[in-house]
Amino acid sequence: MRIGVVCPYSFDEPGGVQAHILDLAMVLRAQGHEVEVLGPGVNTAAQPDWVTLTGPARAIAYNGSVARVSLSFAARRAVDKFLRKGHFDVVHLHEPNAPSLSMLALGVSDGPFVATYHASSSQSWALKLARPFLSPRLDKIQAGIAVSEMARRWQVEQMGGDPLLIPNGVDTRTFSAARHDTNGPVRIAFLGRLDEPRKGLSVLLEALRLLDRRVNVSVMGAGKRRESIPGVDIEYLGKVTDAQKAHVLGASDIFVAPNLGGESFGIILVEAMAAGCAVLASDLEAFRAVCASESAQPAGHIFRNADSADLAQGLRMLIDDSAYRKRLIEAGQLRSQIYDWERVSQQILAVYETVAAGRGA
Repeated sequence: MRIGVVCPYSFDEPGGVQAHILDLAMVLRAQGHEVEVLGPGVNTAAQPDWVTLTGPARAIAYNGSVARVSLSFAARRAVDKFLRKGHFDVVHLHEPNAPSLSMLALGVSDGPFVATYHASSSQSWALKLARPFLSPRLDKIQAGIAVSEMARRWQVEQMGGDPLLIPNGVDTRTFSAARHDTNGPVRIAFLGRLDEPRKGLSVLLEALRLLDRRVNVSVMGAGKRRESIPGVDIEYLGKVTDAQKAHVLGASDIFVAPNLGGESFGIILVEAMAAGCAVLASDLEAFRAVCASESAQPAGHIFRNADSADLAQGLRMLIDDSAYRKRLIEAGQLRSQIYDWERVSQQILAVYETVAAGRGA
C-alpha cells in the first residue's frame, strides 16, 4: 500500500506528534508498505530520505503550548506537489484542525484522507468560530482516529464525527532492552521542557525538598536549570535523544510525571513502564487512563495534581516499600504491551485498508 503522511509540526523541533509519525512510518515500511512523509523543517540531514521538508516554520500559540507550523504559499505548493506525485492509496493527516500543512492538504485535494487527532482541551472559541470555514474541508476525511478518549471526546464535541480510539504506539522492546540495574540510592527520572510550567518541574522540586530521603534525580529536557536541593543529587541532562532517553529510563527506579494539564495522552508513561520504572503521575485524566489496569494492581501510582506534599508521600511509599514498587513495575510492563507498535500499527492499517477499499468501490 502507498501511504502519504502529512505532519503539521516542524521536524526541527521534535515533539510527540512528530515522533508518532516517524515511528509509525518506520514500522509500516518494515512491513513492506511504501510510506512517504511531508512536514515543515529545514534540517534535511536529520531526516531519512522518505521525509520531505517544506521549509521554515513559524511559532504560534496553540492548545496551551507553542506549535511550529507552516502556512506559506511555498508550503501550499509543496503539499500540492507531494499529493499529486505520490499517487497514494491513502493520505494520513495529523491534527487537521490546526493551522498547518494538514489543513492545506484538505484544501488542495480530495484524498482519500484519514485523520489522527492528538490534542484535547476543555474548549476552543477559535475553533468554534472557524468551524463554518473548516467543516467543508473536514468533510473530506473518510476516517478519524483519536489517540486518547480525551482527544476523541474533544473532537466529537467541537467538530462532530466519531473517530476511532487507537492509542499512540511505543517500541516497547527498545525500552525494555535498555533496562540495567545501578547501585546506590533510588534513581528518579523526569522528562519535560523545564521552562514550561505545565510540565510540573516546580512541583517535583518542591516534593524533593519535602522528601527527606537520599535519591538521585535525572532531569531530561531543555530549559534553565534550577537551584540545588540539599541531600538530593540532581543531574540536568538537557535535551536528550531517543537513545539517551531510553538509557536514562532503563537506569531509573521511578519515573515522575508531575504535569499540571494539557495532556491528551501519556506516551512517556508507557515508555517508562516498558523500561521497568515504577510510574508516579499526577491526577490527569490522560494519565489515569494509561495507569489503569484490568487487574487489582494499577500500573502506576497517582497523586493529587499540583500537590507537592502528596507527591512527596508517594515517593516515600515507592522508596521505602520495594515490594510495592516491584508490583507497580510488573503491572506497568504488562500494561505497556497494549501500546506496542506491532499491535497499534495493525489497528491503523485496518483503517487505511477500509478507506482505500471504499475509494475503489
